Amino acid sequence: MSTVALTGYTPEAVERGYSNRAAVPDHPRWFAWYAEKSAAARASITHCADLRYGPGPKETLDLFVPDGTARGTMAFIHGGYWRALDKHDVSFVAAPFVAQGIAVAAVNYDLCPAVSVSAIVDQCRRATAWLAREGGKHGASGERIVVGGNSAGGHLAAMVLATDPASLGLDATSFAGAVSVSGVHDLTPLVLFSFNIDMKLDVAEALRLSPAFLAPQSNAPLLLAVGGDETAEFLRQTWIQWDRWPQSRPPGASAPLIVPRCDHFSVLAEYADGSSALTRATLALF
Repeated sequence: MSTVALTGYTPEAVERGYSNRAAVPDHPRWFAWYAEKSAAARASITHCADLRYGPGPKETLDLFVPDGTARGTMAFIHGGYWRALDKHDVSFVAAPFVAQGIAVAAVNYDLCPAVSVSAIVDQCRRATAWLAREGGKHGASGERIVVGGNSAGGHLAAMVLATDPASLGLDATSFAGAVSVSGVHDLTPLVLFSFNIDMKLDVAEALRLSPAFLAPQSNAPLLLAVGGDETAEFLRQTWIQWDRWPQSRPPGASAPLIVPRCDHFSVLAEYADGSSALTRATLALF
């Protein structure tokens, strides 16, 4: 029997649990907010745009760098269910980290249905390896890398930690940590999701690409965060990863970071505040 059948999900329940735009009627204002704050970040922070890390049409990243020598690098991967959005939507994330001497790469990737989710995972692996190998030439740090992302980007960040660093030409100390904000860690319910017309996941592929059913391949801590007002499914997605990877919990953490009064879209905006709990917990990884 498939994992999907065992969970007892119906297509209707999956739509309720994963249709974030339906769950947050004012989501358009958050997309407008991302665009405004991101444009301001690109206008005010020194950065190299559209650095190519791989051969795919969208295998590029924007690298925001601090004055002086960077003390670490965060690779941040945007969300959008692997089928929408762009690195330009998350440029604003760079601001509080650059202010603390950390370079930030906003990572782009090709989108479903043009490519598969598996291909996107490989692209994010390439982006991380490129930063370790080439980032120093552009003002980043090839050491002390934190890979992070929100929603689908959180899934992709966790999948990088589930990858043998040696297969990327890296060693076990290359990663300082990872962050999954509102990440999808168990992909099996998405087989029943309407968006699967683009993702084209079956149960076997969903299991193969679910970090909750894989083992971490690095000792780096994984910070898990989610908005307290998100759907029950996104809260479950965070807790299942917490339960499955106990060895990856950040030092001193007794639970995932549940950000109060935040939904799936407003929680990402916490990165615009250098003093927010999410920003401070991420900075602690460095």
